[in-house]
Amino acid sequence: MNNKIRMPHQDDARFRDIFETVSNVAVQGYDRHRRVIYWNPASTALYGYSREEAMGRLLEELIIPPAMRPHVIADVDRWMHQGIPIPAAELELCRKDGSTVPVFSSHTLQYNANGEPEMYCLDVDMSERKRAEQRLQDSHAELDATLQAVPDLLFELDSDGGYRNVWAHDPSLLAAQREALLGQNVRDMLPPAAAAIVMSALAEAGRQGRSQGHVIHLQLPHGECWFELSTSRKAGRDGDRFIMLSRDITTRKQAEESQRLAASVFACSQEGIVITDGNRRIVDVNPAFSRITGYSREEVLGQTPRMLGSGLHTPEFFEQLRRALDEEGGWHGELWNKRKSGEIYPERIAIDALRDSEGVIRHYVAVFSDISHLKAHEAELDRIAHYDSLTGLPNRRLLADRLALAIARSRRSGRLLAVCYLDLDGFKPVNDNHGHAAGDQLLVLITRQLLGALRGDDTVARLGGDEFVLLLNDLADIHECQSVLERVLALIATPQPVADVQVTVSASIGVALFTQEDDADADALLRHADQAMYRAKESGKNRFHIFDAEQDRRLRAYWDVVARATAGLAAGEFRLYYQPKVDMRRGEVIGVEALIRWQHPDKGLLTPGLFLPMIENSELALPLGQWVVREAVLQAAAWARQGLALPVSINVFGEQLQQEGFVDSLAAMLRDHPELRPEWIELEILETTAMEDIERVSGVIETCSRLGVSFALDDFGTGYSSLTYFRRLPTRILKIDQSFVRDMLTDPDDCAIVEAVVGMARTFGRKVIAEGVETVEHGVALLQLGCELAQGYGIARPMPADAVPDWIHHWRAPPEWAPATGDL
Repeated sequence: MNNKIRMPHQDDARFRDIFETVSNVAVQGYDRHRRVIYWNPASTALYGYSREEAMGRLLEELIIPPAMRPHVIADVDRWMHQGIPIPAAELELCRKDGSTVPVFSSHTLQYNANGEPEMYCLDVDMSERKRAEQRLQDSHAELDATLQAVPDLLFELDSDGGYRNVWAHDPSLLAAQREALLGQNVRDMLPPAAAAIVMSALAEAGRQGRSQGHVIHLQLPHGECWFELSTSRKAGRDGDRFIMLSRDITTRKQAEESQRLAASVFACSQEGIVITDGNRRIVDVNPAFSRITGYSREEVLGQTPRMLGSGLHTPEFFEQLRRALDEEGGWHGELWNKRKSGEIYPERIAIDALRDSEGVIRHYVAVFSDISHLKAHEAELDRIAHYDSLTGLPNRRLLADRLALAIARSRRSGRLLAVCYLDLDGFKPVNDNHGHAAGDQLLVLITRQLLGALRGDDTVARLGGDEFVLLLNDLADIHECQSVLERVLALIATPQPVADVQVTVSASIGVALFTQEDDADADALLRHADQAMYRAKESGKNRFHIFDAEQDRRLRAYWDVVARATAGLAAGEFRLYYQPKVDMRRGEVIGVEALIRWQHPDKGLLTPGLFLPMIENSELALPLGQWVVREAVLQAAAWARQGLALPVSINVFGEQLQQEGFVDSLAAMLRDHPELRPEWIELEILETTAMEDIERVSGVIETCSRLGVSFALDDFGTGYSSLTYFRRLPTRILKIDQSFVRDMLTDPDDCAIVEAVVGMARTFGRKVIAEGVETVEHGVALLQLGCELAQGYGIARPMPADAVPDWIHHWRAPPEWAPATGDL
């Protein structure tokens, strides 16, 4: 038997009137691990285990004889996992008391709501048939054969209730062992109430010759039992004798109780229940059905469930439902039905087809719940999750979905999509001056204006605060976008009646455009629109700005370098190289300039021009500048300890020079290294930096000079300092920018600038050093102009600190420089 009957769980009493009232069929359910999930009263009567004892136990441990267990386990696993059914068969199974019982066992495999297989066994007690077979085989005594064929207890009693003989097919049903009963009286062996009923039956039989219908209740070791007594009188030589047949009606009593409980559940259930016959005519409904649908029981009997149809489901839907019932034995899901009032409502429903032993569908049972409140709750949760509570506009989460759809739509259609990031100008004063309630009122008014200004398939979303995003779909060109945004700007700039006053705000809108060829994703479009919005604010507000991809690329490159350099500083990737400075006339090394390098893990050694311009105006400039000063001072001190008195020039950022505590920090470093003379430290600042705040810079230079530290004005000639400013700067050295020195041999203008700087330095009593000396001829020309100090590739390239001493030891000035005197 492999019928697709959906069996109930043990606590699902709604179907017990169908499944649990059968007293002669023991039904058990097992999950995919062969553990008991259902145990009906007939199973208890048949095997002796109560429902509580059986639930959760393994099939093979409960009723399968040891010799059969490996075969049963293998057969069940093959059915559960391979679909190979177990044929119905006669089996000898175990009872709780250790005895075996012959049964005819059939099986069905079902799947629960989670898609997991469950096996249900339907066992019929074959004991009576076996006893009949035994009776036919046993010819010793006709009476004994007759008695053995009856599954009841038989007693021979005298008129005073004494036991004369006992026949018991199942001794476990006796109040005591047979030998213990013989010669005893029912008053001594039975509870008083049961004994009184037995004696009443004997008295009635004594008067009328027979009695029937008396029922006694006993608490036996294996559980409580009910017995129905049938008594007849027979005359004997030593007085009347009574034959009392005691039939075990426990299963019937339990079935009656289960039926009563099932009827109570059917009547009291909060879920609607409909039972139809095999032709889908309604044969019964419970009160909950009437409460949910509005139809009384009398109104629906004989009708079909089609009377509840809402008209919202297609014929194909119902065809699939009917096919599931016919082929799978059940269906569950959600339906929309109609109440008697005409109101359409949602319900969650499970329908099962109940078949007879021949597989014919006899009934359908549907259990349903009105889930209107759940649907309303889901709608509310959806609103909370996807819409702004103040304005009712889509929030950030729903905007992400809409934007993804808009991008896909633009790719398909080839039409333009505009993502517009809108931020209100002047909103904060409204909150500050009139209160947050007034601000909320203004946001609601602006929301209405935005919705009125856009087309039906556009989207307006609120991200929070006074920030909105507009999605303009299917634009023909950028001019259409501009037209829409101009209309939006004009509407928002209109005075609004808020808190009994007229307030005026404006909007700054950033626009990111998406075309069919773009590869930007939703996040990038929002980011670009946000950046463009800030450009609109910087440009004066009350306007829109369209995102510039090239500008964004430069900005992202800038931040990439800053972020990577920040990590590099923490990882110790920066190095200081040192370029010697010499007195060309004397052929002496007068010091070195500390120059930063970046030992990039991927790109190798990078010169300052590849990263410093992007770092010097970032937050990294200060910590990097501090690192340069600290490392250069440490190196100068190390050389001093080696006996090498070598002045070191250190480049400092303008922000670093003007930082509070710069001088104190420098002084502390000098105190920590007494072997280092302060005059061996020279700080180089750009001419342009010095002119930004000449008063403050001059003060720092003078303070450092009192420590003994000198200053050089770097890249002189590229800035805009006047002679008045120059005279006020107490720098000791001017450095001629290498751009003039490099071309002075071929460009008369550059040569004239170099000559002018040398002359000015001489006039003001300053030393001058030339950068960018690349050849011996550059040195000769500079000496002829009166510039004796120089550095450049023609003298030495920047080198690691450990290479400096050896270079100094071996360096010799070109002989061409020694006699270089006079004017050019």
